[in-house]
Amino acid sequence: MGEKEDISWDLTGIFTSTEDPEINETMENLAKRADDFIVKYKGKISTKGFSAEDMLKLIREYEDILADLFEVNQFASLSFAANMTIKENQVLNNKSRDFSTTIQKKLTFIDLEIGQLLCDKEDIISDPKLGDYKHYLEKLSRRHTYKLSEIEEQLVLEKDRYGVQGWHELQSKWLNTRMFEVEVEGELKKLPYGEVNGLLNHPDRATRRSANKSIYGLLGKDEEIFSAAIRNICGDWVTNAKRRKYPSQMEQSLSANDVDQETIDNLMKAIEDHVVLYQRYLKLKAKIMNLPKLSCEDVIAPLPDAPPTTYTWEKTQELVKKAYENFDESFLEVAKEMFEKNHIDASPRFGKRNGAFCSTWYKGKTSFILQTFTGTLSNIYTLAHELGHAVHGYKVTRNQTIVNARYPMVAAETASIFGELLLTRLLLSEAKTKEEKKTILSRVLDGAGMALFQVSSRLWFEQSMYDAIEKGQFLDGKTISKLWMAGRDKVYGDAVEWFEEMDWEWTMKGHYYIPNFRFYNYPYVFGQLFTYALYQVYQKEGEAFIPKFNAMLEAGGSKSPKEMAEMLGLDITKPEFWSLGMKQYEYFVNELEKIAFSL
Repeated sequence: MGEKEDISWDLTGIFTSTEDPEINETMENLAKRADDFIVKYKGKISTKGFSAEDMLKLIREYEDILADLFEVNQFASLSFAANMTIKENQVLNNKSRDFSTTIQKKLTFIDLEIGQLLCDKEDIISDPKLGDYKHYLEKLSRRHTYKLSEIEEQLVLEKDRYGVQGWHELQSKWLNTRMFEVEVEGELKKLPYGEVNGLLNHPDRATRRSANKSIYGLLGKDEEIFSAAIRNICGDWVTNAKRRKYPSQMEQSLSANDVDQETIDNLMKAIEDHVVLYQRYLKLKAKIMNLPKLSCEDVIAPLPDAPPTTYTWEKTQELVKKAYENFDESFLEVAKEMFEKNHIDASPRFGKRNGAFCSTWYKGKTSFILQTFTGTLSNIYTLAHELGHAVHGYKVTRNQTIVNARYPMVAAETASIFGELLLTRLLLSEAKTKEEKKTILSRVLDGAGMALFQVSSRLWFEQSMYDAIEKGQFLDGKTISKLWMAGRDKVYGDAVEWFEEMDWEWTMKGHYYIPNFRFYNYPYVFGQLFTYALYQVYQKEGEAFIPKFNAMLEAGGSKSPKEMAEMLGLDITKPEFWSLGMKQYEYFVNELEKIAFSL
């Protein structure tokens, strides 16, 4: 990628700019429609005379409001994510969040009154007129048990706007507005977080070590900020969970993900039972790298004999499109559209949000992707992953109304991880040398290993913080670090050595700072192992699998994850399902071992 090439997304399909007068017009229109909606429905939903026909009209009117509200918020948040330092982006992002809070406060009665109606008239859920919304109503009924009064729900929204949301914003802005001193191949440089983070899998071991120490050393110096943020966010959640009478701090997450505790317990049991498989890979990697043991900067490092390849943006597009085309033409069409419409923001820049994501634009029936592209193999995998999300969004928005288009996080990673597997298949088939194959397999095992095992340690870490709060412990920085290391060591055992700065790794994990959404991490574990199990089925069934897989993606949130799996003849409630997924990871470990030490 040339230095002057700017790969930035075009958001003008939503609004022309942050100064577009249509933004204010849309907000004013939304405010009026919300007020009209209140007059029409508030206090009337839970009455005996409210029929299935009335419910259908209400949901459809509500969906129209949501579509426009999400569009305003999406444009504001995407503009802000691309460059947090531009004042206009900051102002609009803040304004849209305030506006969204206002509208949500006004409409809090909807879930409350619908929930009460469903309790009083359970048969309405099964009314044929509401067939398209049956599962949506089932989910509302489940959540109603833990709802507070309308005034209390409004107060929660008000306190959060400048409470836990403020702590979240502080953590995010700190990370993305700091410059880090790092030694890159012996040369001292000052770089923004996104670029330093990209050095964590640099071929030069000293550069990787410097990048890790630079990031976590600087974060550790300000641990008082991060410990205050996470302590207040987690403390707030413990109080919130008690007020709502949740049976556990995880119940809200389970409900949001449309799963049950037993299924997640079986998932995590599979992880615990297979940590030895991950440790086996890490020890194998150390052997390949001629190291007695991996140090923390080596965990996701490329192999020393990896071909020194830098990919252009054009070559990256070519590879991902080909991988998708080899599976299904509809996957290719989505990828082509994303490139042709300039819906991808890939250039590194100061003030850009770290990480990568795909944001589906419901009304536009398309998506937007943000990542930081520097030409590495990992960047290609990131693009294949995010384009998988775009495929999922494309299929859902064309087959579901907006409330059913919102699938749970545990299902959200299915198409994206499947996209990575398709890329892996292509790259391995085109690899010309043993070194290339080792590089690809190591990259896959690194990524999946982090998603399956390292992310599982984050769940155990998060739960330990709530347990500590319940016991009256004060979560200062050092206490939090001890809890972090306990979860980490449960996964890595004696396979990796850690230097002191890594004690502060928890400070930059943005998921812990998200307001009122706890246990953000296990859905990634679920998604990885769920998709690996599906890929095992695909390898067995071949083309017969494809239409069933597409139908599952098209279902969106209209079915539970359990029902989605049943469309493919699988049962996620059984431990055997998760063991099937582990066979795919084990296959990759076996292949690497075979290739690495073959004559």
